[in-house]
Amino acid sequence: MNNIELMFDKSKSIKEFADGYIKYLSKALQTIELKSLEDLESEFEEAKENQNTIFIAGNGGSATTASSMANDLGFDILKKTNTKLPFKVLSLTDNNSVMTAISNDVGFDNVFLNQLKIHFRKGDKLIVISASGNSANLINAVEWVKSQGGKTIALLGFTGGKLKNICDISVHIKTENGEYGPVEDAHLVINHIFAHWFQNKLK
Repeated sequence: MNNIELMFDKSKSIKEFADGYIKYLSKALQTIELKSLEDLESEFEEAKENQNTIFIAGNGGSATTASSMANDLGFDILKKTNTKLPFKVLSLTDNNSVMTAISNDVGFDNVFLNQLKIHFRKGDKLIVISASGNSANLINAVEWVKSQGGKTIALLGFTGGKLKNICDISVHIKTENGEYGPVEDAHLVINHIFAHWFQNKLK
């Protein structure tokens, strides 16, 4: 039984459960090593200056986070800053016809890899988002990008999984296995930290 399940068992109302969840999310956020955020900022800055593309990928709830990041760090920053040097951010989760074609023809484990084989260019970067850190399609994408000399970044949860060991930078939310909600919440918080930071920095 993980912390969320224990929290439910101890709660007599949604109010008590919400109070416990909010406190636990705050505790999970405090496990982030802030140096990893500095390292990630440097990668964003380098990509912007060189006009490289930052690709983002994830499954399930993490797929929606990838979409949000592409919007918040791409168009939203352009709109709010009028910068002449915006971030080129592309989510690999948003083209249904491409994703279903790849999954149907060569398997879901290649759904991000094959897109990268088309779009990746020297200097581009890949951000993968995964609570477990063990998704085969993300591992395949990371290993291929590294073989091309690209930089790989992971937003992770639980123990970090395999991705923590193979990515160049890992932003790790340390929780027990199966606690998807707090991990995915924290990943969105990280997205908004960077979005608001760059909105103000680039004005």
